[in-house]
Amino acid sequence: MNWSDSSILVTGGTGSFGRKFAEILLGEYNPRKLTILSRDELKQHEMRTGGFDQDNLRYFIGDVRDVDRLRRAFMDVDIVVHAAALKQVPACEYNPIEAIATNINGSRNVIDAAIDLGVSRTLALSTDKATAPVNLYGATKLVAEKLFVQANAYRGGRDIRFSAVRYGNVVGSRGSVVPLFRDQRRSGTLTITDERMTRFWITLEQGVRFVISCLEMMQGGEVFVPKLPSVDIMSLARVMAPECTHEIIGIRPGEKVHECLVSADESRQAVMLEDRYVILPTHPWWGSSDYSQAEPLPDGFVYSSDRNEMTLSEDELREMIDGGTAGD
Repeated sequence: MNWSDSSILVTGGTGSFGRKFAEILLGEYNPRKLTILSRDELKQHEMRTGGFDQDNLRYFIGDVRDVDRLRRAFMDVDIVVHAAALKQVPACEYNPIEAIATNINGSRNVIDAAIDLGVSRTLALSTDKATAPVNLYGATKLVAEKLFVQANAYRGGRDIRFSAVRYGNVVGSRGSVVPLFRDQRRSGTLTITDERMTRFWITLEQGVRFVISCLEMMQGGEVFVPKLPSVDIMSLARVMAPECTHEIIGIRPGEKVHECLVSADESRQAVMLEDRYVILPTHPWWGSSDYSQAEPLPDGFVYSSDRNEMTLSEDELREMIDGGTAGD
């Protein structure tokens, strides 16, 4: 892929992913043009005045709920990264219609605009909560994944590709446990939902670089899953606040004890590469042989945070927290 000759657009581009994506892409790949599309003019202003003001960078006010605006934004765009979403679990539970309007209908609008304007590659960001979802956020992301996979049936003979990336908790992201524990240290007590809880962890930079690599290799229809380490909540509590006591408050509505990135049913159609799993489509339009050398997964394989062979030691966890939240 010739990044220097590509025009790239990121929906939800003023979020934490979009800012890191812009930082890495502009600093290392020098695209012909990078467009940040988001609803919030203040965040765009803050991003621009915060150092994101390069000549090949554009800002576009728009909402993924507005397909006509997307069609205008996607003109002369080669690559779209769809990062816009309502992602706070409690907010989605309380505002289900709004979550559906953005996460599902907005994803359909991105697909329609990309097909209409001939965007070559469109990649959606998903989450481990989309695997056997127990909350509305995860359910909307599962539907969005399905839309992106099946969108390849609409491309006809044109080289238009749609795929998705599914990964775990981003270290230090808004609403995550790291900033919560950091705030609670001052009180001397950490709130623990469940002592058994485990999660997949990834830094923001790792997530961005994984997305870039998926854009380079996608054939259209894959769901890409990185191989990630797991973290258990009690190790995290010991690393962040060894002097604090713990208060067990119980698991919250819509929350799992352990997360899963590849289910047993999905593993039947998934393959393994050195650094990732790839869930392949089973639809008639899928004809890629690029994964013929990849290793199929064993029968009944489940990639869950409690069965993961990769776990972080407390020293590795400390290093990941320090590196993953720098500048937050």
